[in-house]
Amino acid sequence: MAGRFAPRTTRAALPHQAAAPGAAASGAGTPRTREWTPPAPLDLRLVLGPLRRGPADPTFRMVGDGTFWRATRTPAGPGTLRIAARGDRIAAAAWGPGADWLLEGLPALLGAEDDPEAFVPRHRLLALTRHRRPGLRLLRTGLVLESLIPSILEQKVTTDEAYRAWRHLVRRFGTPAPGPTADLGLHVMPDPRGWAMIPSWEWHKANVDAKRSSTILRAVRVARRLEEAATMPLPEAQTRLQLIPGIGPWTSAETLQRSNGAPDAVTVGDLHLPGIVGHALADNRDADDEEMLRLLTPYEGQRHRATRLILLSGRTPARRAPRMQPGNIVNL
Repeated sequence: MAGRFAPRTTRAALPHQAAAPGAAASGAGTPRTREWTPPAPLDLRLVLGPLRRGPADPTFRMVGDGTFWRATRTPAGPGTLRIAARGDRIAAAAWGPGADWLLEGLPALLGAEDDPEAFVPRHRLLALTRHRRPGLRLLRTGLVLESLIPSILEQKVTTDEAYRAWRHLVRRFGTPAPGPTADLGLHVMPDPRGWAMIPSWEWHKANVDAKRSSTILRAVRVARRLEEAATMPLPEAQTRLQLIPGIGPWTSAETLQRSNGAPDAVTVGDLHLPGIVGHALADNRDADDEEMLRLLTPYEGQRHRATRLILLSGRTPARRAPRMQPGNIVNL
């Protein structure tokens, strides 16, 4: 979907003195800036929300004035991106070696390549939810590893466990984000070599078992090949990721929803999603993956969008079993 681009990818007015070496990493430095006008209503919280891995994610923040901060590792190097709505425009600023790359990809990140009109609701619930959430777009980061690693950490554990592990590992082995981020505590995740160099006892301290840590280590060894999946059609991208032992349909879908903006990357193998979809579309909270896929058949090509709308509808079954208890391998 094309948008109206304000052709301003500019460097702010330079100060009289050059910044000291390393100033960008410590919070100083002159940002690159860009403004972009979306072609339709845009809800930044809905669009960017999937990038947030828990309330204290060291790579992502939303502050009280509605400004979003994102720290990531781009092909050009670390970068920090600040995004805010200014009326009908999006104002962005970026710091670090990856600043230009982040600003160039701003429209895609905010769903400019997404096509919500391709979704035709077949259920009243989805039609109402889409009407109430006109600002929903599917983001596309163009970065595979930054979504793949936290998705691997989320395999077969509670979200709280996975969030704690991600937080610990990024803060411990990542680097402070470029730009004025000291008060936010933002960090950029390690590069592939950095992940590969994490000692076994640090995985243990992060409560990450050998199966998940080994999967991450296998992935970072072929990071360049995995990053190529960001430009592939969904079936080929899924195949590329699932060549790595330990990466299955659940992990590849969770990754490609974010890296590729894939509207049909439906998450199978999830503990809760089949019951939520079954409850919403057929009043069947006991649905399994097979039943979920059957119910989503009318939305072939848009099944991920359909599940996003179901989750946003609020029509979820009441909990009837105790929460999964967090595990702890640290004292084993």
